[in-house]
Amino acid sequence: MPINVKLDDLLHARRMTLTELADRIDLTLANVSILKTGKAKAIRFSTLEAICRELDCQPGDVLGYEPEGTDSPEA
Repeated sequence: MPINVKLDDLLHARRMTLTELADRIDLTLANVSILKTGKAKAIRFSTLEAICRELDCQPGDVLGYEPEGTDSPEA
């Protein structure tokens, strides 16, 4: 999938656990885990807003876009 979630890097940089983030944004640990692993099909703006608030970041810090087929350069 071309959208990647960079939650692991942000949590590590802020020395915060996934459990702590889940508590702060009032979401279940299971749902935050699904988001972190990139298995989520959607994210609510309110959830993204809460993540950005708690991690002091921008939406672009949480989500990235990498077009499919850019894994290896064309010859």
